[in-house]
Amino acid sequence: MNSRILFLGLAMAAAAMGQSGTNGPAAQAGPAPAFSVDAQAERIPNLDTLKQELRQYHDCTCTCGCLAHDLDRQADRAVAFLRRRAAHRGRGEKLALILDIDETTLSNYQEEAKAGFAYNAAAFDAWVNSAQAPAIPGTLRLYKEAQRLGVSILFLTGRPEPQREATERNLRAQGFDNWQALVMRRADQRSETASRYKQEARAEFAAQGYRLALNVGDQWSDLKGKPEAELSVKYPDPYYLIP
Repeated sequence: MNSRILFLGLAMAAAAMGQSGTNGPAAQAGPAPAFSVDAQAERIPNLDTLKQELRQYHDCTCTCGCLAHDLDRQADRAVAFLRRRAAHRGRGEKLALILDIDETTLSNYQEEAKAGFAYNAAAFDAWVNSAQAPAIPGTLRLYKEAQRLGVSILFLTGRPEPQREATERNLRAQGFDNWQALVMRRADQRSETASRYKQEARAEFAAQGYRLALNVGDQWSDLKGKPEAELSVKYPDPYYLIP
């Protein structure tokens, strides 16, 4: 047999064995890789990813929305309601606007972002006492409209009583003045939930003869619980939750 023909025959046989025999690369590779994952357990994004989204939401640089736009939209709804309600005020009716302070009237975003969105009581207290929190523009607009309409303004905050001086100084520096009440948490109320504390304060307002027309806050604990306002407007706040 011609040596060239013999060489070609051996090469073809070797190739065939590699494709269908037990000694080829395909046989040695084994089954394809597989992965097991618990989809339910994986539903929460990475913490750093969430923090980045929070910053982008505040800075209006993401498809997730824009905090300033969302706050303005809710403030506009509050203003529109207050105008309609004041236009139909009953004789002698003491209409009242209740305002929360933190993330409703004043923004603490600067301190929150610096702290990595973690709550540190000492750092937050120092921030409050610095009286540097800027006004939320939509709320200042609502505040001035309430004054123009002759609606009483009642601040109701979870801040403790020892922070009154700094809180009043901060409010006045940001354009809020001539309010009718600023209720702060007393020492004997520290163990109460925010919801319970604010519910009791609203009941006291009502007992003083105020008609609770509008209540604006960033937490459901600012708004829910009898007595409730005729309209309660919730501002967005993805940064923390207070029950």
